[in-house]
Amino acid sequence: MKHYCHYHPNTAAKWLCTHCQTEYCVACMPDADTHRRHGHCPHCGQTLRYLGAGKEVEPFWNRIPQFFRYPFHTDSLLVIGICTFVPLLLPANLIGLIIFLVLLLALFKYTYAVINHTTEGHMTPPPLATAFTGSGFSIAIQHWLVNILAGGLTYSAGMVGGPLLALAATAFVMLVLPANVMILAMEREVGPAVNPINLVSLISRIGWPYFVLYLHLIMMVLASVAVEEFAFQNFAPMLALPLSGFIAGTFALIFFHMMGYLLFQYQEELGFASDFQDETPAPAQDRSRRLEADIDMHVKEGQYDRALAVLKSAVKSNPPHPQRVEQLYRLLTATNNAEELMRHHRILLHWLGDRHEGTAIAGLLKTLTGRDPAFRLDDPELIVHCARALHSQGENREVLKLMQDFHKRFPDSEHIATGYLTVAQSLAQLGLWEKATAFLNFIKQRGAQHPLHGKIDAYLEQARNQQPLRGPAASFDVGE
Repeated sequence: MKHYCHYHPNTAAKWLCTHCQTEYCVACMPDADTHRRHGHCPHCGQTLRYLGAGKEVEPFWNRIPQFFRYPFHTDSLLVIGICTFVPLLLPANLIGLIIFLVLLLALFKYTYAVINHTTEGHMTPPPLATAFTGSGFSIAIQHWLVNILAGGLTYSAGMVGGPLLALAATAFVMLVLPANVMILAMEREVGPAVNPINLVSLISRIGWPYFVLYLHLIMMVLASVAVEEFAFQNFAPMLALPLSGFIAGTFALIFFHMMGYLLFQYQEELGFASDFQDETPAPAQDRSRRLEADIDMHVKEGQYDRALAVLKSAVKSNPPHPQRVEQLYRLLTATNNAEELMRHHRILLHWLGDRHEGTAIAGLLKTLTGRDPAFRLDDPELIVHCARALHSQGENREVLKLMQDFHKRFPDSEHIATGYLTVAQSLAQLGLWEKATAFLNFIKQRGAQHPLHGKIDAYLEQARNQQPLRGPAASFDVGE
């Protein structure tokens, strides 16, 4: 059964809280460690069960081109090359035979390492050292022991039931061959790998894709035999032997990688959890991502008070995080929380002004004055900031309301000239040219030290001609 996130129903879940029976996706659990399979439920604090990536990965039959490219990495090519070509240089004596057997063991060890490596979520071959160092050489001996037992089963069936039973036993042994290898790779024991109950259980859990895998095994065996026959018919034995060996080793890595990927794909059915390791680096711990997920979950649960508490705490930082301010604004306006809008109006208006959200500023000011008819902004810089944003979106009458008596309220403000230029531009947009000219003249008389003073004549000329007040045109002339 495919698991979906409780809060993002179209997204596959990666974590399950067995205590509160809630499933989470990666977005809900940004602080969980998928590589260590460790995370805690944000609701109850219990340790989460990791579900893995089995239901997200594409089916193995869609990755056939990637499978055939798999052996052509440096490490895997070196392993195949060493195990194939080095025996040609060995002396024909006991030492040469021992080295040959060691290389054969190393090759089998590496192929089984490919299965485990892929099952853990690695889509690139294991390092070269995996074949020749460390423990694990016994897996090759176990592999051959499984084959011997399979042959013994076929022989015993023939002895007991004659050719017909022997044929049936042979067909069964051939059919469960990939299952033998996969169970041996996972369990590292011969008993489970030859237990018919385990074999049938693995095949039934995977289902029909197992038979697709088996079909690929047959095709690769036939292709390997064809290449070997072609090599020995057309080349000298000294060349044909390493060539056929190299092709056989390449096909072996391809197929063992396919078996590992099939286990990776059906990990939930097989009772383990794994995720892509080569493509998804461990996420850095980021408190902001945890906050983001908590806010999202609280909102989707309808727990607006909790979401508000998280956001209020988050916006206390200096400077406040713009994304948190936006979330606070969206939440307060969606819930029509006029009290909290009043309490946080400075931060919200600054943020809206920075984004030139004039219409939103007009709506917020209307909400604030609706709650308190006597409300007026008392920060001259913020007033001018909002006025410019209002003007940029054509909210010109709101500019006039906001800037009313500005020079009387803040006679010493350095923002008078900038604010009244915005007023003049708004009046011009409304077609009130005489009033616009009056404000421009006020700036000219009172703002002699302001940088705008030198541009006022150009604005006045535009007002006389009833043109939009855009100031002097830019000049690119270079003086001689």
